[in-house]
Amino acid sequence: MIVEVAAAVILRADGAFLLAKRPSGKVYAGWWEFPGGKVEEGEPAEAALKRELREELGIDVRQAWPWLTRMFTYEHATVRLNFFRVTGWTGEPHGREGQELAWQRLDETLLAPMLPANAPILASLALPAEYAVSAVESLGEAEFLRRLEWRLQDGLRLVQLREKKLAPGHLLKLATRVCVLAHRHGARVLVNSDAALAREAGADGVHFSAKGLMDLDARPQGLLAGASCHDERELAYAMSLELDFAVLGSVKPTATHPGVQTLGWERFAQLARGATLPVYAIGGLGPEDLDPARRSGAHGIAMIRGAWPAP
Repeated sequence: MIVEVAAAVILRADGAFLLAKRPSGKVYAGWWEFPGGKVEEGEPAEAALKRELREELGIDVRQAWPWLTRMFTYEHATVRLNFFRVTGWTGEPHGREGQELAWQRLDETLLAPMLPANAPILASLALPAEYAVSAVESLGEAEFLRRLEWRLQDGLRLVQLREKKLAPGHLLKLATRVCVLAHRHGARVLVNSDAALAREAGADGVHFSAKGLMDLDARPQGLLAGASCHDERELAYAMSLELDFAVLGSVKPTATHPGVQTLGWERFAQLARGATLPVYAIGGLGPEDLDPARRSGAHGIAMIRGAWPAP
């Protein structure tokens, strides 16, 4: 029997998230976890989330985004954790059941012990809401690097270098330069399709095309790993390999792929629902699409043209 649980990643504007220590008398007493509780039979997960947070923490949820789903087997039960990112609420969280609460940041020493099912969520939380894909071909190399530096100064923290028409030697030089620039600002870089090139350039990871994904036997070790997906089969395979994230689309029509059938937000939400890894929406999107993407279960948005406005 699987126990359905609604779990809340309650996020403050400064990036801190709320953890609760399980009180004495409960299984795993003294361990830290994300707040939440059991979903009653016939109860929607979001409704359970709001009920549990009102009962446990004394807050009323005003805004919650569906996010990840994780399965975990404890000694006493197998649970399916339906995670939501809670970004709006009224009231001040306090332990109504005597539990200790603490605000945690990813750049601080993490509270311990952490419930095993919750620990992997921390890596996903470290991924930013925007994933920018390079546009050297359309902008030119010098202009792209100028706009990249401006965006990095403005807070961009995740970039994919995807320039398939560049000669290998030129691509390596560009990748190395992009990595040096991005790392200076605390951002991470993924190189498209080529793990060896990513390592040689000092990149943080590799991003696989859908074809490259389906040719993989295992994820590359020691690198951040993402993949492009277009349907349920590809997304399921990315999850089975335990990649760090997936990019799913195209959500809207794009100038680069005219005539390609799009998902739309409804189909995107159907595919992203229940995903065990963060899913970025892509395809004809701009910054204004971030909230619709989150409502549809996306971690954030990936953009090419929309990522590089003129300074």
